[in-house]
Amino acid sequence: MTKQKRILVFLATVLLLQACMQVKLETSAPPTAQQIVSPTQTKIIPTQTARIFPTVTLILPTETAAPDVTIGAVKGNVFIRRGPDMAYNPISVLYKDTTAKVVAHDVLFKWAQIMIPNSKEKGWVSLQTQYAKIEGDINALPEQKAADWPQPAYLRNCTHHQLFIQPGAFYLDTSYTVENEIWLYPGHYVVYDIDMPDTPSIAEINMSEGATVEINEDAAGEYRKCPK
Repeated sequence: MTKQKRILVFLATVLLLQACMQVKLETSAPPTAQQIVSPTQTKIIPTQTARIFPTVTLILPTETAAPDVTIGAVKGNVFIRRGPDMAYNPISVLYKDTTAKVVAHDVLFKWAQIMIPNSKEKGWVSLQTQYAKIEGDINALPEQKAADWPQPAYLRNCTHHQLFIQPGAFYLDTSYTVENEIWLYPGHYVVYDIDMPDTPSIAEINMSEGATVEINEDAAGEYRKCPK
């Protein structure tokens, strides 16, 4: 190889090496500021949805005030009984010119249930007597039934004379018959011997529920026992 060719080969080699180094430098060169791009980090916050509760409407029952109804005793005293019938025992008295609060009535509107004056207890007053007067609308009050049935009270004639009982104008036959016993309402009674002149009284009795009272002696003083 001539000297001239060796010089050309050397120059070509140098140029080739420079070209390879330039490519290497461009490949491994650090990125420029324009080339650096920072990724944008988006923080996603979950959305909290408010819970919607249904609206509850509380409807309270409306209490209707009971009407103001009273009963007064006029012309005289009135018995207050433990139940709505004459067969129940008297438990108190509604005195003349006094009043009591009415709280209910029986199914037939013949009796009024009242608050006994000066007491927390209740009792019944008859509406069929002229001695009691209602003020107010008793029809607007509730209906009330008796807690139990009355216990019957009996009067027996053990004598051989016929008897007459007041009040009530009851006749009671002699012990010889089956009609010598009657059922009386609780209360005070006077017994008369109608087989004697002027019909003298021979006994005063107080009848109460469940009692059986015997008349053993007539106006002539004769004493008898009732047959069993």
